[in-house]
Amino acid sequence: MRKARPRIETKTSRTAQYTCLSRAVSYRERREAYKGPDQIAYRLIPGVIRLLLHLPGATKFFGRFGAPRGIYEYVIARTRFIDARFEKALKEGFRQAVIFGAGFDSRAQRFDRLNRGTRIFELDTSIIQEEKRKALEDRGIATPRSLVFVALNFNQESLAGKLAQAGYEAGQRTFFLLEGVTMYLTPEAVGRTFRFLQETAGPSSRVVFDFVWAGLAGQEDRYYGAGDILKRVNKAGETWNFFLEEDGVGKFLEEYGFGLEELCDARELEKRYFSDPGGRVLARMNGTHGLAAGIKTG
Repeated sequence: MRKARPRIETKTSRTAQYTCLSRAVSYRERREAYKGPDQIAYRLIPGVIRLLLHLPGATKFFGRFGAPRGIYEYVIARTRFIDARFEKALKEGFRQAVIFGAGFDSRAQRFDRLNRGTRIFELDTSIIQEEKRKALEDRGIATPRSLVFVALNFNQESLAGKLAQAGYEAGQRTFFLLEGVTMYLTPEAVGRTFRFLQETAGPSSRVVFDFVWAGLAGQEDRYYGAGDILKRVNKAGETWNFFLEEDGVGKFLEEYGFGLEELCDARELEKRYFSDPGGRVLARMNGTHGLAAGIKTG
């Protein structure tokens, strides 16, 4: 019997759709801690949802019932964490940026005015990219000259070959982003991806990625909201395959020639993005994920 292809290879990723929707909802937020910058995501969602978001209490309703506990807050914090580093890379004149599993990411558009020559490669499945490009075209959102779409099946196709064909230059200082990606890849595919970074990234290149904690297995109660999100992920047909130990992130990066610059768990993200001036945490964040930033050292 022929093995069924993963949903992500045959249909648009539900997690990519949810991330876009969360950013759109955040854009309409009135609560300061929740307010997001992604006006492109807001334009990409269906018109009827945009109308609904104008209703009183709509954004709070979404945050409470539209996702597993604490995931809406996590997406908001992750967006801010990554935006700051993406913007910094553009200002520092990085030659290239590679966005893995880009989905409906809008950073190429949102930060276009800051871009002084950084070429941005967006990688994802052909199905997701076709839907995104059509949505951008239908809404009259221009594609920046700096942006290159690269269709890729991460588990089956050659990353190096596809990027080389698209104009990627080895040895250049590059910003790599894997947002909501590693957990859906096989450990072998994650290894191939980071070996590519090790072999082709120029000095002082940077990588930002999120991941899920290995301690989840049989210890769901240890992480806030874990049971909720595990049920949702499995139901969506986009199961998690790759995990990192709480003390293993630095070792993982070191294996591929990167040094760990910053590591944030849910508690740190809550303090940074969801605390009032007195330090009181305003919202709990789903504890299943971590965020890491690294710099090329070898």
